[in-house]
Amino acid sequence: MKWTKLDIEIPKEDFVTLIKLEGRKICLVRHENNLYAVQNTCPHAGGILSGGWCKNGHIICPIHRYEYSLQTGRGAAGQGDYIDIYPVEERADGVYIGLKESFWRRLFS
Repeated sequence: MKWTKLDIEIPKEDFVTLIKLEGRKICLVRHENNLYAVQNTCPHAGGILSGGWCKNGHIICPIHRYEYSLQTGRGAAGQGDYIDIYPVEERADGVYIGLKESFWRRLFS
């Protein structure tokens, strides 16, 4: 896992936004004073999760209202799908997100 420091100002209040990190689009969320990073595309119909909102610890897709746990990535009961989640660490010098490196990137970097 590669930890990458965010170079953006992180608001203290709740938010949902798109960030770009290492060539990936990631949905960054502050919900109930916790930071989460999840994939930005809804697996159901390709909706942009950073255009959605949070409710009861879930990110809600703005297209069909599918919801996914911010902690586990699991879809709501009956959905049968999930989203990728990325570990987030708030350190003294900033916020870091952990990204898995692809086999090819590990091999040739």
